[in-house]
Amino acid sequence: MKRGIGLLTSGALVASLGLVSAQAQAQTDEVVEQIELGLELYQEQEYGAAITELEFAINDIRKLVSERIAETFPEAPEGWSAGTVESAGGGGAAAMFGGGGSMLEREYRQESGSGRMTAKLMIDNPMIQAMSAMFSNPAMIAAQPNMERIRIGRESALLKWQPERGSAEVSFLMDGRILMQVNGQELDSQEPAVELLKAWDMEAVREQAAR
Repeated sequence: MKRGIGLLTSGALVASLGLVSAQAQAQTDEVVEQIELGLELYQEQEYGAAITELEFAINDIRKLVSERIAETFPEAPEGWSAGTVESAGGGGAAAMFGGGGSMLEREYRQESGSGRMTAKLMIDNPMIQAMSAMFSNPAMIAAQPNMERIRIGRESALLKWQPERGSAEVSFLMDGRILMQVNGQELDSQEPAVELLKAWDMEAVREQAAR
């Protein structure tokens, strides 16, 4: 009986993966159709209609990029639960990267306490420029109360810990254009926030956000 249940479970998993793959392929095919139609309209000198089709294609490509980046978010640590990855403005993980940049985030809640954390990922966002100078300026870091530099492997990150409030903020800047950040509230220590950032698949983020 157990073997039969295992086979059924495996079959369901394969079917589920096949459905996801089929959905991704269908979306990709739609993008190809939009690009081809845009090219046809351009060649027919229907420039306005061509722009519309190509903009739809660009938006769909951005959605695909966003969905892949959403998969890099860390899973919930032991004793915590995690929500779905959403865009900062809502509407799921289909944020559109480009233009003014966008932000994805995921909420985490402590199962046996009141702690909560939010993991945020910003790419090509104007906010990154405002923060980037601090990462390479020890004087600016020293001037910030409760802030210090920590190591994430061989890289540097910034940690701001306010023990009286149980508030932690750990930030990591990648390639000058990708900001990964974990904000924690009602924490007993800064460790949950630091460990959550360390658990992020940073190489996958770099790969999926490449341009």
